[in-house]
Amino acid sequence: MNATAAFPIVGVDLSKSVFQLAVADGSWRVVESHRLTRTQFERWFISRAVGLVVMEACGSAHHWARWLNRLGIEVRLLPAAYIRAYVKRNKTDAADACALLEAARCAEITPVRVKSIEQQALQGLHRTRSLWMATRTSRINALRGFCREFGIVIAQGSRLGVEQIGRVLADPHAAVPVLIRGTMTLVVEEIRLLEVRIAQLECELTALARQSPACTTLLSIPGVGLLTATAMIAATSGNVTHFHDARHFASWFGLTPKEHSSGSTRHLGRISKRGDRYLRMLLTHGARAVLRAASVAVRAGKSVDGLRQWALAVQHRSNHNKATCALANKLARICYATLRDSEPYGAARLNKKVTRPAFALPA
Repeated sequence: MNATAAFPIVGVDLSKSVFQLAVADGSWRVVESHRLTRTQFERWFISRAVGLVVMEACGSAHHWARWLNRLGIEVRLLPAAYIRAYVKRNKTDAADACALLEAARCAEITPVRVKSIEQQALQGLHRTRSLWMATRTSRINALRGFCREFGIVIAQGSRLGVEQIGRVLADPHAAVPVLIRGTMTLVVEEIRLLEVRIAQLECELTALARQSPACTTLLSIPGVGLLTATAMIAATSGNVTHFHDARHFASWFGLTPKEHSSGSTRHLGRISKRGDRYLRMLLTHGARAVLRAASVAVRAGKSVDGLRQWALAVQHRSNHNKATCALANKLARICYATLRDSEPYGAARLNKKVTRPAFALPA
């Protein structure tokens, strides 16, 4: 902070076309306020000496942070959830810019790390896959509803359901009216095209994972597959040194319980569900798969390792959903340890996952 005392400190409220600036001196006193267009915003920073820029970690914030860093300006991105408390009276762009300056003075707020272009591109791949999967699911559900209206029951499961719908549409004696048969056929073709695109994208992610040492390290953990490993690298760049400990890392995903305590009374509730919803979903699904496989192995009389024994013990004394959340929390902490130490969890499992052709294009 002393290094930037000789230069002004700027709070920037970002927007698509209008940028609100609050300029403070070394004593954090606001001395200027500007409302600039995108071109004026760029010219203003090129022609001014600025010590620190404070922005909210929102859309386009990482782009502007990288651009300002290239100009030699320090940038601090603050979590959006913590800024609202510092807004005085009515919410305006000018009030938001001043609130950023106030929040930057709080040492308890940990800044968000600026993401690289590669990280954001990898996150874009994951978001695209999620959109395609949601579109595919909605199309399948629509076809199921159409068939149900005509007295045709479609089996559960996306792959089996699409195949059965395709056979029904190919049968000229089926109960589907001619009026809608052509449109339903087009929807089936759209679903199959989405499946091909999803498979191609997963092949790209597989190639990226094999080239990343951090991804291959994460793949050694039970319940962590291609999507979880690449999404975690996109979110953290494989560097977890800015997290205090493993519990802090798990709380970043919203997998730690809420706490309501007063005096000597301490109450822990449900998980907070704060942070990255997508990664929390992936970890939860991975934990559910590990727990189910462990239950099947125990019923078959096979031995399981300590992690699965612990998860089964939690399930026995509570319930399946609580055990799933507890195991997801444990997997997040294991991910932190493997990334911190750059050591795989299990070499045998790592070799099996890396060499497995899991994502092949459908015929």
